[in-house]
Amino acid sequence: MSFISSPEAETPSERPAGPAPRHRTVGVRVGSVTVGGGAPIVVQSMTNTDTADVDATVAQVAALARAGSEIVRITVDRDEAAAAVPKIRERLDRLGVDVPLVGDFHYIGHQLLADHPACAEALAKYRINPGNVGFKEKKDRQFGAIVEQAIKHGKAVRIGANWGSLDQELLTHLMNENAASAQPRDMRWVTREAMIQSALLSAARAEEIGLGRDRIILSAKVSAVQDLIAVYQELARRSDYAIHLGLTEAGMGTKGIVASSAAIGILLQQGIGDTIRYSLTPEPGGDRTVEVKTAQELLQTMGFRTFVPLVAACPGCGRTTSSVFQELARDIQNWISHSMPEWRRTYPGVENLNVAVMGCIVNGPGESKHANIGISLPGTGEQPAAPVFIDGRKALTLRGPTLAQDFQKIVLDYIEKSYGRSGRDAAE
Repeated sequence: MSFISSPEAETPSERPAGPAPRHRTVGVRVGSVTVGGGAPIVVQSMTNTDTADVDATVAQVAALARAGSEIVRITVDRDEAAAAVPKIRERLDRLGVDVPLVGDFHYIGHQLLADHPACAEALAKYRINPGNVGFKEKKDRQFGAIVEQAIKHGKAVRIGANWGSLDQELLTHLMNENAASAQPRDMRWVTREAMIQSALLSAARAEEIGLGRDRIILSAKVSAVQDLIAVYQELARRSDYAIHLGLTEAGMGTKGIVASSAAIGILLQQGIGDTIRYSLTPEPGGDRTVEVKTAQELLQTMGFRTFVPLVAACPGCGRTTSSVFQELARDIQNWISHSMPEWRRTYPGVENLNVAVMGCIVNGPGESKHANIGISLPGTGEQPAAPVFIDGRKALTLRGPTLAQDFQKIVLDYIEKSYGRSGRDAAE
């Protein structure tokens, strides 16, 4: 048996050149940000500070926003946290940080929102977990109370089912129903179906109470990649609610990044997802903004959005025993990252810049020609000269100990000419 496709079956020109069309969803306003409805895919994050600690929470929200998080979720788990929310919002506003805040509610959200109306008003969205909003006869009443607060204050709601806190009544009902069927499915399928139904039934109930579809976002988070893909594919097939993507409990380091990227990337390629979050476990004392930067990198490398100039660099091989190209690529990347907050204000559109730092003659000139600015450094045994290409053409050759500084100046000159006021005036 052959698994090789015949040439007639699929030619390169017939293969998909990009992602599938976006799944049609209803747009939802979350503060100043639109999620769904064809809007750009939104990056969001979550703090890990004690929300009652106003100073620490303000500092982390501001850091996440500066890194590019467009929505930030904070835990609201007790009275002290709820009382701190309006203070946090006020402090952020004074700092000029207008990022929308989402309240993460579990168990007693209905009570906290009712007891702290200033908290209910300061938040842009409420997150409800239908698996722990209430149990037995209290469930519908407490869920309804949160939805009514959202209606009263004009806020959005994310109904977020979670693998680890699934509605046990619904799961038990589906398990019994499945066991009695002529062709029972496996337990994994039943659990995924419970996730989907939990989100959809809760959304339908919110609409019955009076919350518009343009105020509802759905999520159904699991921690296994294939389960996440299957759940969201079915959730998208059955509804047009705006969708929040994320792999829950993704893990630490490369494991969390790879798992989240695999799951989220596949779904985005299929046109599913309106906002994403990387639930990465930080190293002890680590930088929480890593989850924001990683989400941005996924969207940018897949071609959905642009956030920062891209720096292409070769991986190195036996032809590149010198570390010069590695050091230059690192320094350029760090310089760009450090400069971006100011560049965004001074050089509109600079995020579209492409820079190439290559290590030898094999692919160096070719890759450099594809970038806005590229440099091909000499590999092992090559002449100690580095040709620089600007917009596809060789512009000059750099040599000597100041090569790195000289190239950085060329990049800055290009940015000024292309994205500065003089460059914009010339284009107009």
